[in-house]
Amino acid sequence: MPGKNPFTPEFGSIPLVMAGREALRQEYLEAFEQGRGNPNLSSILVGPRGSGKTALLSSLAEEARGAGWIPVGTAAMAGMLEDIYQQTRLVLEQFPGDRAKSHVARMTGVTLGPVGATWTSASPPDGNWRTRMSRLLDELESRNLGLLITVDEVLPSLDEMVTLAAVYQLFVREGRRVALAMAGLPHNIASLLNDRSVSFLRRAQQHTLGTIADADVRSAFRRTAQIAGKEIADDALEACTDAIGGYPYMLQLVGFRSWQACAASSAITLPEAQQGILDAQEDFRQHVLAPTYRELSAHDLRFIHAMLEDVHESRIAAIAERMGVESRYASKYRSRLLATGVIEQPARGVVRFALPGFRSYVEEQEA
Repeated sequence: MPGKNPFTPEFGSIPLVMAGREALRQEYLEAFEQGRGNPNLSSILVGPRGSGKTALLSSLAEEARGAGWIPVGTAAMAGMLEDIYQQTRLVLEQFPGDRAKSHVARMTGVTLGPVGATWTSASPPDGNWRTRMSRLLDELESRNLGLLITVDEVLPSLDEMVTLAAVYQLFVREGRRVALAMAGLPHNIASLLNDRSVSFLRRAQQHTLGTIADADVRSAFRRTAQIAGKEIADDALEACTDAIGGYPYMLQLVGFRSWQACAASSAITLPEAQQGILDAQEDFRQHVLAPTYRELSAHDLRFIHAMLEDVHESRIAAIAERMGVESRYASKYRSRLLATGVIEQPARGVVRFALPGFRSYVEEQEA
């Protein structure tokens, strides 16, 4: 009897089998085991939405924990520095003889939408964020532990993001056992690296998370199903692989829906896979493509429409000409669309669609 559905299309969940990322995960594991001096201890994951950045960050946290590091994760938003500090302190409380317990902060309030928390310190420690974190890093060092800070959805306009990066550089210079792994959309990462105060991040290891090879998709799909006690027919696997198109989120979504379509059966056959593909594509349309399309302005859509005349990639100069504007004006909307993850820029002056199926969706809406 097959077990529960093993595919995980939820945001940020770690897949049972992380397709196409094993070599990168091994690089990080070696970095955590080696410690100071390994360039992957300061790294950036770059990719469009659905490329698996958040899931990979979560996976790296697990790898770090097993190698003697304390992982602390946050998102780029107001209050992120205090969040990092409090999370680190909470971990330290789990160890006996913690000298800092007299200053433990209490959570006194919670808000929803967006989620937030209010902290009240029983006895506020002296110093700014850097000096307070230094004390915690001393505590970790005394226990032979390192600190891995992960930041998802990098937002370059956030002052705290810049502060974190700048102070982290000082920690590295001091020889502390600290690591930083960040993830974000290509345009946001590029904007952050352009900030002079964090120019050292340009030397950080950058890993671009693109599409996954079909061979890796097939292997991950079959292995995931087998782990939970279900086989998949070869023709069904090929149909799913074609529909996934190397997109990590679609792998989980197609797998999840195909599994549901065959209920208690011991195998996924072609009819069930085809039903699962249709269901997954509809999910993707409703939950990703449609909201993205609705958020676009009229000028954004003009830019998108100008791209439709090209098969694969579009040059900014050609887009501007079709829009009847100067290239500088078109570049303004290029930047907006890059920031939202709708398009990506594989080379200077060239763009292409980053969201799978978005071209077809726009064409349908305009028909």
